[in-house]
Amino acid sequence: MSANTMTPPLADTAVENVIALMRTTRMPHARAVVADVLATAKAQRWDPTEVVRVLLEAEATGRNASMLATRRKRAGFPTGKTFDVWDEALSTLPAATTSFLRTLEWVRRRENLIACGPSGTGKTLLLEALGQQAIDQGMSVSWLSMEDLGALVRRHRIDDSVNKAITRATNVDLICIDLCRARDYAEETGAAFERGQVGLDFTKR
Repeated sequence: MSANTMTPPLADTAVENVIALMRTTRMPHARAVVADVLATAKAQRWDPTEVVRVLLEAEATGRNASMLATRRKRAGFPTGKTFDVWDEALSTLPAATTSFLRTLEWVRRRENLIACGPSGTGKTLLLEALGQQAIDQGMSVSWLSMEDLGALVRRHRIDDSVNKAITRATNVDLICIDLCRARDYAEETGAAFERGQVGLDFTKR
């Protein structure tokens, strides 16, 4: 019998069967690591429950990351920036205020947040970072600029479906509406926090 027609070892066949089952049951993240996990488990004599735990954990982690990525894409954030680039020392907002905003309790209480101030003071960066944090906490978010709203109305005015389109766009936990011009203020902020103030107000929806 030639090498090309030899039957694969049983262990390899078993792994291939497991991969096929994971493909059928739509477990792409566990499928990506199953061969390495099984090899490690065999070499280190893992308990079977540990193998199951590791594979399910890989799948759960992958699905969560995929869900967050999908929600971020649907949100339509202008820059993708988070509080990782926020410099508390440059912000004119009191640290206690920023800390409270990041709890997102005001979102859960269905209150509105209005940020106002001169151009370049970090309003857009603040609101986008809050939106990103909301997604990290399992919320759905929609980011809309005045240009977005205008385009939405023009696109759906023809068939009189504006109300339905707006409902779809705003059927989320948090709606961020940027009234500024369509430009990336986050790129310009930095020391700009020293040049102005960001005013905040809360109102009920």
